[in-house]
Amino acid sequence: MKLSDIDASAWTELERAAVNPQSGFRYVNLCSVDPQGRPQARMVVLRAAERATRSLEFHTDTRSPKWRELSANPQVTVLGFGPIGRLQLRLWGTVDRHGPGSERADTAWNRLPNRTRVTYAGGPPGDECAFEIVDELTEPLDEAKGKARFGVLSFRARTLDWLELRQQANRRALFGYDETGSLSSCRWVNP
Repeated sequence: MKLSDIDASAWTELERAAVNPQSGFRYVNLCSVDPQGRPQARMVVLRAAERATRSLEFHTDTRSPKWRELSANPQVTVLGFGPIGRLQLRLWGTVDRHGPGSERADTAWNRLPNRTRVTYAGGPPGDECAFEIVDELTEPLDEAKGKARFGVLSFRARTLDWLELRQQANRRALFGYDETGSLSSCRWVNP
């Protein structure tokens, strides 16, 4: 298999994951650095992927620590694992934040189902709460509150570290992308 085919296949996996909730790459780790210089990792839902621009999209509550962390340092690592193919994808790049009222956030919000919008209508992430299990919301969703807290994270990959875990002879390759998203380098490396 040629390296360019491996790169194309990795991005195909990510594009599929953005539309298939059952994909192994649907939930990935977004890793940032907090103000104290400590690494922070959290699972996020991959909402969109575009091979041509080497970009991924995630949604977040703008009151979250990650929103503030990414304001101070937009450099992140995105890490995913597909168990079926035993494939790890580790991407490094930068994030642009699109806050409430931006065209990007409004467009993404309008595509969300009501059950997902509920996520942004509650209290701030990390605050203490009294958690009760309920089958239905006791109060109607205040969409305006949720929308005012909704943000989009637009990730642009500069590198992809591809690792295939095999019973013998693991394989690993590194890919680099230029400012336009074009493949600018690729090479095999030791796993």
